[in-house]
Amino acid sequence: MILVDTSVWVEYLKGHQPYLDQMEQLLEDRQILAIEPVFGELLQGAKDDRERRVLLEFWGNLPKSPMQGAWVKAGELSSRNKWLDHGIGLIDAVLIFSARESKAKVWTLDKKLKTVLHKNENFE
Repeated sequence: MILVDTSVWVEYLKGHQPYLDQMEQLLEDRQILAIEPVFGELLQGAKDDRERRVLLEFWGNLPKSPMQGAWVKAGELSSRNKWLDHGIGLIDAVLIFSARESKAKVWTLDKKLKTVLHKNENFE
């Protein structure tokens, strides 16, 4: 499974290649795992009702990463690893924590986030 960061979702939703084709294939294969903070960020940036409907439809149809206790556990993991010193905020920490808990890879364009992912956690 793959947790897709906001940066990749934005490229996909704009129809930019190669993200469009890769995401469509992963979505068709049911390989995308949704996470609340990413969809919260996407919805926060939605420009109109149509964009909100599209995002909520994705949210409703995708498998979800379990979130119980994720924010607290991610905060602890971030603190132990000094991720804030590397520019990694809590949302990214939750993404990493959730990916590890779900044994999923992370697909991101965020260079800072990539620096704290283990090689086997990064989807490219």
